[in-house]
Amino acid sequence: MKKNITLGHSPDADDAFMFYGISKGVITSDKFTFDHIIRDIQTLNVLAINNEIDTTAVSAHAYTKINKDYRVMDCGASMGDGYGPIVVGKKLLHSTKGAKIAVPGKLTSAFLLLQLYCNDAEFVEYDFDQVVPAIINSEVDAGLIIHEGQITYKDLGLNLLIDLPSLWSKECSSPIPLGLNVISRSLDIEEQEEISGMIKNSIMYSLNNIEEALDYAMEFGRGVSRDVAREFVLMYVNEDTVDITKRGLKGLNFFYESAYKKGLIKEKIELDLIVT
Repeated sequence: MKKNITLGHSPDADDAFMFYGISKGVITSDKFTFDHIIRDIQTLNVLAINNEIDTTAVSAHAYTKINKDYRVMDCGASMGDGYGPIVVGKKLLHSTKGAKIAVPGKLTSAFLLLQLYCNDAEFVEYDFDQVVPAIINSEVDAGLIIHEGQITYKDLGLNLLIDLPSLWSKECSSPIPLGLNVISRSLDIEEQEEISGMIKNSIMYSLNNIEEALDYAMEFGRGVSRDVAREFVLMYVNEDTVDITKRGLKGLNFFYESAYKKGLIKEKIELDLIVT
């Protein structure tokens, strides 16, 4: 009998794109079946924190709270190389001190990144798809934007207030770590490696069949055009996604070291990487 594995990923276009090969049944196993848990990244983070899922996409930030129970795969990383989360608003801000900024969850990597450069504002949690409406409806002074909003915010008449990728690049030449794939230490080493290898093969399949995989990813779309979805997917599904590079690892370590030095995370993080 095959072992059932709970596999989590978000409905974001880049995640759906990566897991298409497994979802379609092109990438299969003689040992495992998969129960796909498709939830927003904040929910997946919490499932991992509670050790309630076998393998899942999580925020790089959330890994600081689950490293004792999960290992990082060398595939599936979402990294922004010259791009990433930004803060936008209807009006320019003279200062962030006391400003009300909507954030898409305090376990997101975007929020930890924002705190590295701006920690004097009032942060208000919203579901990620409610951040832009909160800005437009003047519920907040600004908002931390992730996902396709990084591409489309100008179309909504919003202004760039804090260019986080630019601030990051002044300190680190490596990409910004945003998402990781992790797997439970409760599984045998051989099981961890085989499942990680399957996910890597799924990513490679999608990159070799972009339009087909994009069709699947668009099923989870949030009203964005195919061109925007393609641009977003290919921004975040890159060489570090197939097999994390030395630059990618350097960025991940810098992220954790910087957060630790500023007291934003409680302990130093030692990466335990599954190499397939």
